Amino acid sequence: MRTSSLHFFWAIFLIFGLHSSYSLYAQEKDTTKTVQLKEIFLISNKEKLKKHSSPTPLQSLTGKALSRLGNYSVADAIRFFSGVQLKDYGGIGGIKTINVRGMGSQHTGVFYDGVQLGNAQNGQIDLGKYSVQNMEAVSLYQGQRSDLNQSAKSYASSNSIYLKSKTPQFSHGKKINTNASVKTGSFGLINPSVNLDFKINKYLSARLSTEYLTAHGRYKFRYTNGSYDTIATRNNADIVAFRVEASLHSRQGKNNDFNIKLYHYDSERGLPGAIVANRFKRPQRLWDRNNFVQGAYTNHVNDYYFFVLRGKYAHNYSRYVDPEIIKVDGELDNRYTQEEYYLSMVHTFQVFPFWKLSLATDVQKNTMDANLYRFSYPKRITLLSALAAEFSFNKIKIQASLLSTTVDETVEYYEAAEDLQKYTPSLMLNWQPFNSNKFRVRSFYKRIFRMPTFNDLYYTFIGNTFLDPEDASQVNFGFSYQPTFKKTTFDIQADVYKIWIGNKIVAVPGANLFRWSMLNLGKVETTGIETNMKASGSLGAKFHYTTNLSYTYQESIDVTANASNYGDQIPYIPRHSGSVSAMIDYKKLEFNYSFIYTGERYSQKANINSNYLQPWYTHDLSLGKTIFLNENKLKILVEVNNVFNQQYAVVKNFPMPGRSYRFTLNFIL
Repeated sequence: MRTSSLHFFWAIFLIFGLHSSYSLYAQEKDTTKTVQLKEIFLISNKEKLKKHSSPTPLQSLTGKALSRLGNYSVADAIRFFSGVQLKDYGGIGGIKTINVRGMGSQHTGVFYDGVQLGNAQNGQIDLGKYSVQNMEAVSLYQGQRSDLNQSAKSYASSNSIYLKSKTPQFSHGKKINTNASVKTGSFGLINPSVNLDFKINKYLSARLSTEYLTAHGRYKFRYTNGSYDTIATRNNADIVAFRVEASLHSRQGKNNDFNIKLYHYDSERGLPGAIVANRFKRPQRLWDRNNFVQGAYTNHVNDYYFFVLRGKYAHNYSRYVDPEIIKVDGELDNRYTQEEYYLSMVHTFQVFPFWKLSLATDVQKNTMDANLYRFSYPKRITLLSALAAEFSFNKIKIQASLLSTTVDETVEYYEAAEDLQKYTPSLMLNWQPFNSNKFRVRSFYKRIFRMPTFNDLYYTFIGNTFLDPEDASQVNFGFSYQPTFKKTTFDIQADVYKIWIGNKIVAVPGANLFRWSMLNLGKVETTGIETNMKASGSLGAKFHYTTNLSYTYQESIDVTANASNYGDQIPYIPRHSGSVSAMIDYKKLEFNYSFIYTGERYSQKANINSNYLQPWYTHDLSLGKTIFLNENKLKILVEVNNVFNQQYAVVKNFPMPGRSYRFTLNFIL
């Protein structure tokens, strides 16, 4: 979609949406006094209990915290979780992928409303595409989620990120909610959004969420090449993006409910590239168009049995243009199309009061098309079946599962990868060792693998169809402690873990720098400690606060036999990292502060001076005020990010922005 078309479409929708919603509101408003639900506190208490009883480490951000900590996208929110490394290539439009506990981004599954977001091409999900404007909660599970109503795909990842979108909530007498906001600030940012909730009847409601983003992306950064020191400008980092989501929700009492969601995302962005050899401009461009429709139906048949049915169809298109590479037929212009069909059925049985049993079966089909020379046109059909059992006693909860994975792969040209059949187990425990339920111990063991991606297997001149899956084994032991002191509630978590990665898939150079090969060469061992401490409370009726402190120590070393870098820390994994955040409310004012620290790292396998990356840290501040206009609210928020203008790079030669500003107006009707 062209930039001018996006501007026109957004302008029409914004005018029409606001006018329609206000008209409907005026028609439906009655004299009944409306009561604002304290949604943020309800969600917070629910999540607190869920984290405490979880057998695997769970970190989450919900409600207001998502927007208050300077989070524009899901990637920004996840920075505050311990054990996480975010690869950020800079700027608003920069691609952002996640690495949990040093395992690689392909080992982390990302689920949107219970259904996994897929990318069979390279296995990576760009979290910068997913805005927090329509998010109710962002959660990270190390190991796996413990809910028995989850799909078989949920068992098939080493770690999982769960994104829960907002669902319509209505106060008494209201049939429509409107939430409109506009953000502007540094880098030419213009980011309006409109969210509309409709109450159709007692059981049925709908939600429409739209957002438009444009920014030129230019920012100053400090460049030093050993000979001179100068201030340069980051170029070709612009972005134009449009997102629209429409969902329908139905709840028939306690027995059954269903939801269906339509999602569309369209963007064009520049790829600024690495700053090397005194070169500051790059001409590469990237277009993305993502569409999917998904739904879920839950039916509690009786007190002993319920089932969940989920389905999805996705169509993803991307285009990459590089004018610097000229072929016989012109400049490089690669176009990729992926399709995904997915169906899941989960049966849950209450066998005895202390014993639950779950059987989940998923079938998924992935295809990929491209305009590349000698492309294989792969098709992958995956069948997953997971049998899980949960035993709940007075002070202990045990869950065990066994996942069966069958993969059938075909191609139109050349040779396909071998079919695969594997069984992978997991065992999880949560135990209350004392009479008080404030202290609980948890542990888990999980063995899993990740399939080679289509790029690993079939990319022209590089792919290797003989690759084995990348194996992973994890052991974790930790505790959760939730004491209360006077008017302050604490939530303290700590975990130690060990991870073994085998058959690690790596790219190695061949006869020349243009011919690389994908091989199973690597072995990595990771030992780590994660700690989180949250404190929340109040001083009087008008002063409320929440603070959070997290710290991670992680040693991820290469233990590949006969490797020249044996025993070295793997690239981009810091030994020390952490974050601090504080949210303070006083009357109608809110103050937010966040600090993120990433320790020294190395950009390549060899831990030598030329690959050394210095530690970096940032401070962010924001101040907001809520103004009540009768039954409506207007919120004003001013943000200053990277307050001390820290010059740093998350990825070597990809400089990040310095100090920046953002201003938000949010109107809730």
